[in-house]
Amino acid sequence: MGVTSYEKRGRVAVITMQSPPVNGLGSALRAALLKALDKALYSPGIKAIVLTGSGSGFSAGADIREFNTPKMQAPPNLHTLITAWESSAKPVIAAIHGTCMGGGLELALGCHYRVARPDAQIALPEVKLGLIPGAGGTQRLPRALGLEAALNMIVSGNPVPAEKLAGTPLFDELVPGDLVEGAVAFAERVIREKLPPKRVRDRAVVHPNAAGFLMFARTTVDAVAGPYPAPRKCVEAVKAAVEQPFDEGIATERRLFLDLMTTPESKALRHVFFGERAAARIPDVPDTTPTRPIKSAAVIGAGTMGGGITMNFINAGIPVTLLEMKQEALDRGLEAIRRNYGGAVKKGRMTEADVAARIALVTPVLDYAAIAQADIVVEAVFEDMAVKQSVFEKLDAVMKPGAILATNTSTLDVNRIAAFTKRPGDVVGTHFFSPANVMRLLEVVRGAQTTPDVLATVMKLGKTMKKIAVVSGVCDGFIGNRMLEQMGRQTLFLLEEGALPKQVDAAMEKFGFAMGPFRVGDLAGNDIGWAIRKRRYVEKPMVTYSRIADRLCEQGRFGQKTNGGWYDYAPGDRTARPSAAVEQMIVEYSKEIGVKRRVVSDEEIVDRVVYALVNEGAKILEEGIALRASDIDMVYLNGYGFPAHRGGPMLYADTVGLDVVVRRMKQFARNRHGDPTAWQPARLLARLAAASKTFN
Repeated sequence: MGVTSYEKRGRVAVITMQSPPVNGLGSALRAALLKALDKALYSPGIKAIVLTGSGSGFSAGADIREFNTPKMQAPPNLHTLITAWESSAKPVIAAIHGTCMGGGLELALGCHYRVARPDAQIALPEVKLGLIPGAGGTQRLPRALGLEAALNMIVSGNPVPAEKLAGTPLFDELVPGDLVEGAVAFAERVIREKLPPKRVRDRAVVHPNAAGFLMFARTTVDAVAGPYPAPRKCVEAVKAAVEQPFDEGIATERRLFLDLMTTPESKALRHVFFGERAAARIPDVPDTTPTRPIKSAAVIGAGTMGGGITMNFINAGIPVTLLEMKQEALDRGLEAIRRNYGGAVKKGRMTEADVAARIALVTPVLDYAAIAQADIVVEAVFEDMAVKQSVFEKLDAVMKPGAILATNTSTLDVNRIAAFTKRPGDVVGTHFFSPANVMRLLEVVRGAQTTPDVLATVMKLGKTMKKIAVVSGVCDGFIGNRMLEQMGRQTLFLLEEGALPKQVDAAMEKFGFAMGPFRVGDLAGNDIGWAIRKRRYVEKPMVTYSRIADRLCEQGRFGQKTNGGWYDYAPGDRTARPSAAVEQMIVEYSKEIGVKRRVVSDEEIVDRVVYALVNEGAKILEEGIALRASDIDMVYLNGYGFPAHRGGPMLYADTVGLDVVVRRMKQFARNRHGDPTAWQPARLLARLAAASKTFN
């Protein structure tokens, strides 16, 4: 079957793109479209041409499977294709439904007329990949839509329904009924009335004060673009549409596009784009793996985490039975859920009726027997193996056959938990991140006996919940928290050697983290890390740990919830204020352990923190705990606040150069304080660095 179809309807040729799933404009489709156009042009009986798409839409733009391959620029490239359609001697009409984005919209703008279903989604989303539209979008859209509306679409990258763009030269007609029939009827009118081809490129960009608006736009974009250059380049490209002849503007757009292609920010955003899609692919669990139906769920524990997990289910329309041991705990949990939704109501994102409908999906219970028929149960109880054992033994006894038994553990051995049941194949880790109703990451922990259909079902469920689901093997801390332990060890060694919490946090926030590690600790609760360290002191007696955080916790400084942690907090105020008492405690602790404090540079702070993540990530890859380096990056981007414009720790290491990373680690190993063995490069890292290769 070809990637296009050609149909003659009287005097009108209907050319349909048939390249599922989104009619991506790959090399094969581009060539076929050019061939179909030529067929129509050389057919004497054809007087007009309709171009449309099959399936879910007109076209979502470039074929992502060809990114970074020679096929992307193989002739005819997108510029050539659009120019051919635009230059057609016979009028061409784009008939648009569903998705019309990126190169798909640029192709439609090259057509002489455009008709669309009112609900078609129109966008130029390239900015979200750190790019600008590269096939005339910045030059044609302002001519078709007007300067302000076009620039807003290009800078935001967000889709807009076609009906909101009615009345502009972008669309000649909206067709609420059968789109192709409507487009053919429109084409017949063009033929009958002998309407000439209308080229968008021949229009001028009209605005009463274009220079003033562009200056305002540049100032606004500068204020919000942060480290990303693409939004600023969008303004520059659209400015060219106003000030330059069309062909010069196209040349300016192309130059800016190619400049952005080589920026680390665009490489990072494209890495994220592909990494999110790659995370869903599990080599030994094909897409055809049957999944179990999830029509009802149960959650054990109505605390902060259990409440957040419950919200994920009911947001997806899945009824939840919420189990607690005491009525007061249930009442507190339900009230917390209502309170969380209250914020969305105040911001206008939900109505009280919406909240009531979701709360109605929750059935609070106090008895395990009441959850027996749920398709999946997620426990969110205290992080203690004995507690988990008690819960899973009860679940094994009461849950129906085929129910998925999921643990929200963040560090514990999922295989041991599975062994508490007689159905280990049904057990899986679902590590949600707090606040679970907000954070996008879901670590799906695959036990040694977790069956493929259970894994496929939970990955599908993650997508239903709008999570980025990443598969991890079983180890202490899985992907994220195992790496976080090494990062945490270095931050505490840095305090012992001469840094203070405010300097470490400032350095990491300047690097791009939303919050530094000590502010995060105060937000999450320092007692959580304390409990984990106590377990590790027993389980890992040969590992060197700083005890400085224990001193903090021994003083009851657990963070914001106690109005004091690494920082001081006023009641009801989350502003972190440096604590003179804590800083004095740190200085005295250094003296106590015999470490002479020194000046620690911000560069050293960033390198030690990030390269500690990288080295442990390399070990995780080597052991097969993570399937691919990009999975590790997706974990850190979506669960730990790693800056998106750097693409995650593993891509950042690739960008810096793995040989540079290894050399820096060898420098850190000369520091006799702390644990020099921590800087022994992972075998995989050393091997890739020596071969001048990368993780990704």
